[in-house]
Amino acid sequence: MQTEAYDALIRHLMGPLVTYYDDPSVTEIMINGPDDIFVDGRDGVVKLEETMRDPAALRALARVILQFSGKRLDPYDLSLEARTPNKARVHIVQDPAARAGISMAIRQFASNPPTLADLERSGSLTPEATTFLRDQVLGHKNIIISGGTGTGKTTLLGVLTRMMDPAERILTIEDVAELDLRMPHVVQLESQLPDAKGRGGITIRELFRAALRMRPDRIIVGECRGGEALDMIQAMNSGHAGSLSTVHADDPSRALSRLETLCLMSDVEIPLIAVRRQIIEAIDIVVQIQRTQGKRLVMEIAEVLEDHEGTGKYAMRSLFKRADAHADLQRVALDTTSA
Repeated sequence: MQTEAYDALIRHLMGPLVTYYDDPSVTEIMINGPDDIFVDGRDGVVKLEETMRDPAALRALARVILQFSGKRLDPYDLSLEARTPNKARVHIVQDPAARAGISMAIRQFASNPPTLADLERSGSLTPEATTFLRDQVLGHKNIIISGGTGTGKTTLLGVLTRMMDPAERILTIEDVAELDLRMPHVVQLESQLPDAKGRGGITIRELFRAALRMRPDRIIVGECRGGEALDMIQAMNSGHAGSLSTVHADDPSRALSRLETLCLMSDVEIPLIAVRRQIIEAIDIVVQIQRTQGKRLVMEIAEVLEDHEGTGKYAMRSLFKRADAHADLQRVALDTTSA
């Protein structure tokens, strides 16, 4: 009942934007202030003629969305994440960090999550690549999905997770819970900000450590953004194989370098070569995804090779690769590149 009340209030406060909020073809509503609004839909990114009534109406919308997620619009928290009753992910940046006032990105997800068949029909994956990825998931390989913002990393993460054995206990860890796994045994964990008195908060890193004590068969980290990357890498190397996560990077080699940087952001003093060795030992497969010409495509699937000589250098083998956005994802000859 409370969810329905919040949903009605959010729809009311959206005013003319509610049409796009209800449109399944719109993947993102980008509000750059009350008079500067764009949507990403069938025709790509388009500027709207519709506007919010005034800055106060936009602030009221942000406040209610945050309240639904158990958060508050605090003047000292300039960047906040939340979700809406329809499971859209919302990121809010408020003034003075956002010069135009409240700025908001509402990422919307399909009510029915895409399937493998959908990805094959769209050309993102081929049947051969799908079979390979299913074998890796069922074989408990550790997989990182790499790509830029809005490329479909979370969508692919959900598709791969739904390949898992339904009997397995899956723990998901996210800043804002958005994975729609529809599996029988899932525990969703979500980070929380503390209240005004500093009570009740919990970070991704703290959730990760809690998850290790909850007898998981699989741990899914929605996105590695900070020092929790080291906890994840160490867990992968200590009996929790078959974990999945995403990272922002432009190609598989840079994905490993990005993980390295995130590991070094932890509060643990660890030599660089030790971090690299742990990453090499932990990560088995990197799936590179890219948005190009309005399509979200898997561009490459690469294998992380073992470091037999102990050099601490990354070596990768491209297994499937797409020459460009117009080409199919093809199995490639075994070539090895070092990073």
